[in-house]
Amino acid sequence: MFVDSVQIEVIAGNGGDGCLSFRRERFVPRGGPNGGDGGNGGSVVIVAQHGVDTLAALVHRKQWKAETGGHGRGANRHGRSGSDVTIPVAPGTVIIDAARGFVVKDLVQTGDRVVAAQGGKGGRGNTHFKSATNRVPRERSLGEPGEHRRLILELKSIADVGLIGKPNAGKSTLLSRVSRARPEIADYPFTTRRPNLGIVTVDSERQFVMADIPGLIAGAHSGVGLGHEFLRHVERAGILVHLVEPEPLDGSNPDDNYRLIRNELIQHNRLLGERPEIVAVTKAELSSAPTVQDRLKKQTDCPVLLVSAVTGQGLNDLTREIAAQLDRDRA
Repeated sequence: MFVDSVQIEVIAGNGGDGCLSFRRERFVPRGGPNGGDGGNGGSVVIVAQHGVDTLAALVHRKQWKAETGGHGRGANRHGRSGSDVTIPVAPGTVIIDAARGFVVKDLVQTGDRVVAAQGGKGGRGNTHFKSATNRVPRERSLGEPGEHRRLILELKSIADVGLIGKPNAGKSTLLSRVSRARPEIADYPFTTRRPNLGIVTVDSERQFVMADIPGLIAGAHSGVGLGHEFLRHVERAGILVHLVEPEPLDGSNPDDNYRLIRNELIQHNRLLGERPEIVAVTKAELSSAPTVQDRLKKQTDCPVLLVSAVTGQGLNDLTREIAAQLDRDRA
């Protein structure tokens, strides 16, 4: 099951209380205070971990609670610190505070981590309160409470290239031809229910990650269709490859479809309109494909290619164009 958004509750452990104790030992007068400190409470830590590509593991566990710190004891024995709880998530996960709506941390790279709930500090024993004027301190401090918060975790797939376009534009088929990814392919809209990622090899030294973003429709930016569920994944793609079908099954105009998707991206996030883009007219074996290509060349300044996932026409050209654009961006 692919899950890219989940809400959880994280509860850090409370700190242990400091101890109020005095040394009482035969033949040792004026033993003095010997109360130990309480242990710190455990924290809840979220870590981006290699090999995790979904938030499905968090669906059936809504609450994550760390261990409470142990109380201090006599003979200056400190309480044991509580163990931390680690939550593994996929790289690209955004941690959002559910109550106030701000981003706590964006875990982009493998190994990125954030303390989602800080454990409470342990209290101090009465040993700390001894002074020249207070030889018999009857004071101690209690452990501090651990943080408690609700979080929203949103996964945004990380890819060098994002395939966008209307449903049935051929995104999944193209991905399966240029990489080893095996997405579900069928002749009805919204076949793809989750972003599929594949590694495309250019040569012995170069490769890139390509993501098939599920089909978008009019009103997607406001939640229509798959809407926000998948528009968030487009934000992570460095380059957008916009697939345009020359003869849509619904009889719509290819030029209008291109502008519609562009508008949805900009409405969702205006910065997406500034992303490097490559337009690819799919199903090049159709007689109308070159005509659509010529029209789109007049409407945009980006490269417009002809490709066919069935015959393989133009796939190498597309791969090389993407690699060249990535090289320019990295330079």
